[in-house]
Amino acid sequence: MIIKIYKLYLIKKFINIFLKTSLIFASLVFILNFIEEFNFLKDSNADFITPFILTFLNIPSIIYDLFPFILLITTQFFYLELSEKNEILIFKSFGLNNSKILSLISMLAFILGVFLVLVFYNFASKMKFVYFDLKNQFSNDNKYLAVITENGIWIKDETEFNINIINAEKINKNYLENVTITQFNKDYFLEKSMLANRVNILNKKWILKDVSITENKKQTVQFKDFELETHFDIERINSLFSNLSSLTFWQLKKLENEYENLGYSLTDIKIHNQKIFAYPVYLLTMVLSAALIMLNIKFNRSKTFHLFLGIFMSVTIYYINYFSNVLGQNEKIPVAISIWIPLALLLMINAISLTRVNDN
Repeated sequence: MIIKIYKLYLIKKFINIFLKTSLIFASLVFILNFIEEFNFLKDSNADFITPFILTFLNIPSIIYDLFPFILLITTQFFYLELSEKNEILIFKSFGLNNSKILSLISMLAFILGVFLVLVFYNFASKMKFVYFDLKNQFSNDNKYLAVITENGIWIKDETEFNINIINAEKINKNYLENVTITQFNKDYFLEKSMLANRVNILNKKWILKDVSITENKKQTVQFKDFELETHFDIERINSLFSNLSSLTFWQLKKLENEYENLGYSLTDIKIHNQKIFAYPVYLLTMVLSAALIMLNIKFNRSKTFHLFLGIFMSVTIYYINYFSNVLGQNEKIPVAISIWIPLALLLMINAISLTRVNDN
């Protein structure tokens, strides 16, 4: 089916403004992120090009999160351009009303959202993974590592005198279960090994329950309770696994299975997955919200006014989503509801406004 000339014209205009707005945001993100990376690396032995590389690797992930607000501002300036050139009146004279223009850009936003989720998200997550991998080489936290595999949770903890390699079969609230701790000196000579049924990790001073300790191949000693100083507590362990933006769809699914086998909370992964599924709808609601406000206020206001209005809307919508997401993370409400309820409310408000969209 051949796209009508007016549709092609509007699509080109919208995409052109979207690309320009994205470029402006990317430039601002580049400057701010470069300063942050430069400050992070200033005391390291990294060369001058490293902060540039880190910034380029991190930008796609940041821009992905900013696309909803980029589209909101894009929609505002799209209608401003139509108004400045009196194109809205021209289109109306040929029978093209507001609802048809709005339907076109809304569909375009949804399709763009699907593309960003299927293609751009996976690209950005791979870049983010390389970013973390490279940045970790310059981080003092390289001494303290934690990963989850099919064999459970693994932690490397380097203290002042020892290096502890910790493996736990499961994590249950504030406890690690079926724990093996292998302790080496700084030259990686084995000093002792510890087997514990449970370990309380609420604080950085771990309490090992029903533990067996074998030191330098000597006789094994049994303890009911045994304290071990570490750099990890439950909060820090959770934070190490909280950044899911560096994982592709398939890696997220694999991690979800590993978390499930480990007994680790799936809440963060479920929220992250729901955000991905809701992303096209999120973009759609941002475009609808911006368009309906633009159609219900006078276009003779300054561009600065519209820009500040867009920023105010963006901040408001962000905090509504954030508050709802926090309720989901704390399991006060179901995860799916925490993601979809704010979008449903915005869509309902937009639907009410749509009934009068052709009156303007």
